[in-house]
Amino acid sequence: MKAAGKQWMCRYWVALVLFVMAATAQAHWPRFRGPSGDGLATRPGSAERIGLPVRWSETENVAWKTAIPHLGWSSPVVMDGQIWLTTATAEGHDFYAICVDADSGAIRFNERLFHAADPEPLGNPLNSYASPTPVVEPGRVYVHFGSYGTACLDTATFEVLWKRTDLPCRHYRGPGSSVILFEDLLILTMDGVDVQYLVALDKITGRTVWKTDRTADWDDLDAEGKPRDEGDLRKAYTTPLIVEADGATQMISVGAKAFYGYDPRTGRELWKVNMPAFSGAAGPVYRDGIVYVVTGFGQTELMAVRIDGAGDVTDSHVLWKTARTVPRTPSPVLVGDLLFTINDTGIAICLDAATGEPIWQERIRGNYAASLLYADGNIYCFNQNGTSTVFKAARRFEVVATNTLDAGCMASPAVADSALFLRTKTHLYRIEATP
Repeated sequence: MKAAGKQWMCRYWVALVLFVMAATAQAHWPRFRGPSGDGLATRPGSAERIGLPVRWSETENVAWKTAIPHLGWSSPVVMDGQIWLTTATAEGHDFYAICVDADSGAIRFNERLFHAADPEPLGNPLNSYASPTPVVEPGRVYVHFGSYGTACLDTATFEVLWKRTDLPCRHYRGPGSSVILFEDLLILTMDGVDVQYLVALDKITGRTVWKTDRTADWDDLDAEGKPRDEGDLRKAYTTPLIVEADGATQMISVGAKAFYGYDPRTGRELWKVNMPAFSGAAGPVYRDGIVYVVTGFGQTELMAVRIDGAGDVTDSHVLWKTARTVPRTPSPVLVGDLLFTINDTGIAICLDAATGEPIWQERIRGNYAASLLYADGNIYCFNQNGTSTVFKAARRFEVVATNTLDAGCMASPAVADSALFLRTKTHLYRIEATP
């Protein structure tokens, strides 16, 4: 009986730990596009449901609504009852971190972290001076404004633990790439007019651990090797994705004129695919050794690429590509063998992930910048004018609900427990089904 009792207790504690782990994973949205960086709030094919609402309005299923000062397109991140996001003055002189209480919507912290005396004008309505999304972990949050500054804060005391303002990059139209955490590294993407590189910082101290320059083959050079014109041809706004393939970890990152696989521990380039596009913003998605990449502006394409190559794999590892109604800004979602996209002008497409062939195509009204979200068998998309559409993640197009708020979304959504956190151009909402 004593042995049986010990065995029962062991099983009890294992079950409890697994339950807590599942609850914890469900309650956090630590980075751009969620825990796995791909916009999946629930795992496709899982019976688990989080009960995310599909209908809302200014008077329905809104737990609270909080005005966010100034201007910023960064997405909210959620952990331990806190929501973190960034904002900046419209002219780009002052940069702020904001912490909102997830239960009440009250602003707990709103402090200026950086000041720029002479910021470069944006000249781009799709961007802001506070577009990069923070990343949060237990006890710490990391906020990033491109070359204007990066900081680490203690989430309990709101103390600034370290800052960096010495990472050069001329963003030209403002920063856009979000930071990610990998093991003990905070990884930044700096794709500007003048320089293009990735850099990993020690998350505890902020010191540089590695720095890797992009190796794209630039085609905008004059006879002396200098860029012919200032502009966007070397820029990108994307956020890396960490994946596991054949027992090894890779970091997929889209730049201008090429996208790459890197070793995130060292920054070593593993492979690259050359392509003509630039100013990419959409994040990649991944499954079973294949990454799906939106290339950017210019010659916009969606590509499926095997990631088991080395060196230049442009001619050997691209499985398929299409230029048909491809998004330039919103990131896609991959649900099983179905790849869902919505382009900037509101055309939603369901593709066969194996072949790239369209299964259906439908127009949803509005212009889109926010990335797609998957939860509970549904795809959520949010336009710039305040209308959100929920449709089935299925081989047949079926609208579940259409919802309207007072302002539209440039930021991508966050999910924690059964709540949807939406940042519009003016407010942050907690949207949750009313009991």
